[in-house]
Amino acid sequence: MRTFVFGNEDHEMDSLPVAILPTLRKRFPLHEFIFQDPNEDWDMSESFWVIDTVVGLKEPKLFDSLDVFVQGPRMSMHDFDALSNLRFLQKLGKLPPIKIIGLPPKISQDDALRAIEKFLSETNDN
Repeated sequence: MRTFVFGNEDHEMDSLPVAILPTLRKRFPLHEFIFQDPNEDWDMSESFWVIDTVVGLKEPKLFDSLDVFVQGPRMSMHDFDALSNLRFLQKLGKLPPIKIIGLPPKISQDDALRAIEKFLSETNDN
């Protein structure tokens, strides 16, 4: 399974997904975790997963639709983030089925890893 990991290690609020990337790769060797820049081309498979920080969450949550997310204001190309790119691909009809593991900005690494493990195992059981 391919999982894109978004985040910015230079911004504390958005750095957790990047910080746990080495641990994810060790714990889930059968998964392919790819650190992805939201503004680069994405090599997407028939379906894929995303791990990203979601502002406003109190606890980790699994999403299967972009409809629940609110787009922030975009003043320049700098504001064109992962959600903007995903919505653009959806509008073009090029977005395969997606699962998004949303992590709150203020969650510990251990709690984030436990939540990710839970979501991945629940999905693999189905």
